[in-house]
Amino acid sequence: AEFLLQLCLQAKLQQELGTFPFFNFWGPTADIRSSKWIAACARRVFDDHRPTLSLVYLPHLDYNLQRLGPSDPAIRDDVAAIDTVAGELIDHVRGAGAEVLVVSEYGISDVTGPVHINRVLRDNGYIAVRETLGWELLDCGASRAFAVADHQVAHVYVRDPSDVAEVAALLARTDGIEHVLDEDRLRAEQLDHARSGQLVAVAEADRWFSYYYWLDDTRAPDFAPTVDIHRKPGYDPAEMFVDPAIRFPKLKAGLRVAQKKLGFRMLMDMIPLNADMVRGSHGRHAPSADTGPLAIGSRRDLATDRLPMTGIKALMLNHW
Repeated sequence: AEFLLQLCLQAKLQQELGTFPFFNFWGPTADIRSSKWIAACARRVFDDHRPTLSLVYLPHLDYNLQRLGPSDPAIRDDVAAIDTVAGELIDHVRGAGAEVLVVSEYGISDVTGPVHINRVLRDNGYIAVRETLGWELLDCGASRAFAVADHQVAHVYVRDPSDVAEVAALLARTDGIEHVLDEDRLRAEQLDHARSGQLVAVAEADRWFSYYYWLDDTRAPDFAPTVDIHRKPGYDPAEMFVDPAIRFPKLKAGLRVAQKKLGFRMLMDMIPLNADMVRGSHGRHAPSADTGPLAIGSRRDLATDRLPMTGIKALMLNHW
């Protein structure tokens, strides 16, 4: 019954709002349209069903803050755009008596370039790859160590405990890596989760980690120049760009869509293999409260100067 209700709600929302603009949610064409659709959806659900808790994700500021960096003058327009969208939704639900909590779990800072951490591990004999149709696929099970990149941090999984100290020393002297958290420091940072890497590398303030593990772009896997968050062993912000080497990108995209409609196997291979284009990232401890995460609530009596991320759930429930 619950599943049928979800299907009915989905059909109703799509009838009123149109289908979700997925290609404006992530990828080279990501823009304010996805956030506008989500806000409109949240408003309709609120009006029709009066939920006791709504979690609404407005992604717009993630885009150009990573493409251009926070110092780019164009960011002012993005802030103004999402401020309008969020403000209209907040005013609407507040007018109906709802409490509101606005949470931003990170601040984005300017970066100048990537650290190819898996290439460092491969150059030193820790990474194993499998060849498939001329491509190289990361073989995690056969690798002595590999990294899963996530913005300015990277979880490093080391198969043999006797290699941990050696890998930590290698990464600690790698250009662009500020420090490496070992078992003791992971515990101190409350990162000693069962699925955490044996090591966590933290980039310098103006650097970030790519997932790239191949040494020759002609050997990159077929998913590398596509938007494919599920097959890439790490986050890839280059997915927000169109490869500048493509002379007529709209024509190529149109041809790829035509291939798909005709039933041919195709790849939307429009993404550059150039991580240098990215200008914003996050993941390190913020240098100041002005550039870090924040929570703004409508309940002034719940205000606090500092709050652990694990405290957000209780803060939300207290607002209700």
